[in-house]
Order: sequence, then structure tokens, then C-alpha cells
Amino acid sequence: MRVLESMVDTHHRTPGYIKGRVGRVEALSGSFYDPEDRAYGGSGLPKRELYLIEFGMLSLWGLRYRGGEEDKLLVDIYEHWLEPAGDPAGPRVDHGF
Repeated sequence: MRVLESMVDTHHRTPGYIKGRVGRVEALSGSFYDPEDRAYGGSGLPKRELYLIEFGMLSLWGLRYRGGEEDKLLVDIYEHWLEPAGDPAGPRVDHGF
């Protein structure tokens, strides 16, 4: 999945360094109140699906990353920040059910 590159001036929980990056869905964590709506006094409804997304450290940082080639970063991302990556192989989806 690709993380949207949207720039917003309001509260959001999507780290800037992963915007526009492609990762793999590792797990569906569940459905939760939308924290971006709740930050401004909203109800947080409808609830949003929260996914655990895996990113390769080298794909995030390139040659600046001095760790191992297999190192990964796991980030919780709400569904409205994700879109299909268009990878012909498709993302690995393991929801555990």
C-alpha cells in the first residue's frame, strides 16, 4: 500500500517521512474512532480501520541507512491515509483471519 502524500495543516497521526512511501500490510489492528476528527471535538465516527504497515528501512532512508538490509519499520496507519500502490505483485496482506 502507498501512504498518501497529502499535506494537511491539521492534526494527523501519519508521520511525514512515510508519506508517499510504499509498504506492506502486516495486520489489521481493528476499527477505532478517528483521532483526527476527535482532536477537534468530533465524535470520531465513522470508525476507521487501523493497519500495521511494514516499511523496509532502506526504502525509507536509502544509502543514509547504515543498518541491515532486512531491517524493517512497523507503523500504525489509518485506512484513509492508504491507497493501492499499483505494484503488479501486489502487497502482502496478512490479516490473521
